[in-house]
Amino acid sequence: MRKHSVLYSAILLAGLTGCVGDRLQVNNLNNPDVERAFATPEGIEGVVAGLGQQLSNPQRQNNSVNLQAKIFAGENFATVNNFGMAPRTLLPRNVLVNGIGNNEQAANLANYNSFQRVARSANNAIRAIDNLVAGGGTLGSPAQNARGKAFSFLVLGQALGYVAFGYDSAAALTPTIPSDSVPPLMAAAEVGALAIAMLDSAVEIASSPAAGGAGGFPLPITWLNGNPLTRDQFVRLARSYRARIRAGLPRTPAGRAAVDWAAVIADATNGITEDFNLEMSAALGWNAVYDTQQMYVLGGWHQMPVWYIGMADTSGNYDAWLAVPRANREGVLIRTPDTRWPQGDTRAIQNLESPGTSLIVPAGRYLKNRPADEDLAGTEWGFSMYDHRRYGPTRVAGNNGPYTEMSGTEISMLAAEGYIRGGQIDQAIPLINASRVRNGLQPIPLGTGATAPIGTMPNCVPRVPQPPNFTSTACGTVLEAMKYEKRMETAFTGYMIWFTDSRGWGDLPATTPVEWPVPYQEMQARRGTIYDGTNVAPLGTYGFQ
Repeated sequence: MRKHSVLYSAILLAGLTGCVGDRLQVNNLNNPDVERAFATPEGIEGVVAGLGQQLSNPQRQNNSVNLQAKIFAGENFATVNNFGMAPRTLLPRNVLVNGIGNNEQAANLANYNSFQRVARSANNAIRAIDNLVAGGGTLGSPAQNARGKAFSFLVLGQALGYVAFGYDSAAALTPTIPSDSVPPLMAAAEVGALAIAMLDSAVEIASSPAAGGAGGFPLPITWLNGNPLTRDQFVRLARSYRARIRAGLPRTPAGRAAVDWAAVIADATNGITEDFNLEMSAALGWNAVYDTQQMYVLGGWHQMPVWYIGMADTSGNYDAWLAVPRANREGVLIRTPDTRWPQGDTRAIQNLESPGTSLIVPAGRYLKNRPADEDLAGTEWGFSMYDHRRYGPTRVAGNNGPYTEMSGTEISMLAAEGYIRGGQIDQAIPLINASRVRNGLQPIPLGTGATAPIGTMPNCVPRVPQPPNFTSTACGTVLEAMKYEKRMETAFTGYMIWFTDSRGWGDLPATTPVEWPVPYQEMQARRGTIYDGTNVAPLGTYGFQ
């Protein structure tokens, strides 16, 4: 991380902020203007109502560091150069070049800008509600005021947390920052701490007596599309985001170990209990462009490499794949009792579940074994037979339908990880078993020790690469079972889940960058020094390199 003291660009950060100091007194109503947008209660609530979509859509757009992070974390593999995908597959990894005009400049900038802008908008909304109330006004009722503020703090906490997930520094935008001010950059850890504080405020306000009156909760159904959350549901969701962000911020295993796991457990065990889905809607402008659209295009846009998903295999094929030098590896058939996978002892049988170009897989399946004639030549070590097809029905319906923003299993696995780290293994096992048994895997016996295998070979899932050569596997531990369940249930959900987990667990392939530099466009606007991203992962748990 580098510290910067130069000014933040009003052009890039201000979001709704208009220009100041222009002597030409012409009101251009095509330009955003904070005072005009927040001039009425209806205007204020209109801004609040749009925050959820402004936060959600950029996370899954094609040009994003989130998409690059999926490549880095082995969640995705692509051969097309678009959006920085193919360049990020290279091994050893390249430095994150950040010079003027670099090849990935648009993708590197997009999430930085989107999160900082929505944070500014959320701050402006919070300040506007406070000013309205101070002047004796209201959005409609005290409960409606509380609802608007709680929702704005929820969005603000996520925006700050996610920019801290990806970048080494960012502007720390909080409601104390005036709409026309230019705050300095702060280290990711400091921005992350502020994100937690903003989510604290969301929980506190939504839990207050004022929020329980007329005109407050449930949320309007379009604010988080398809989710008219009650006050209790809102608080549970906010606590779940707080658990996600607290655990996902560290860059190293030591940092992950030092997380306040008691706080994570408290939030996770009082968080969501089932998947939180957003409804994608072409008519209303809610989308997950890559996850529910672009990755379904044939011809090199997506496949799931064998590295992590191969741990599901019980046939010995994954061991054989590991034993081959990386440059000579080819995809292998994965046979597993895990029902999220296509079933069958041959590729032809697995193909029958979703023949040809069909995007629909049987209920409960997440993965498809594609027909061989759809394989793409030249993918080398990244080749697999398997594509993620969880959102096939949404894609087939014209990109209308559910997208899993947060898996219920993600949150229960955060609690399980906290219990494991605290030596409470028997508290973690039932949480892990709930997901395992639901998906056809054998439960882990209570009393299994932290370092003991969870089952016996060859039917154990997951099977984990073993040091020193990492060319064979052994039955995984309780920790590895937790990690496997979390990977399976969070693939193509949320924001940077695989990446932040593998970064903190020490599971990334060696030389993988663990954070992005502040984009050069921002550093130019601040008249600061442009620098590359050189903070990378060492050789990790599984020896991937």
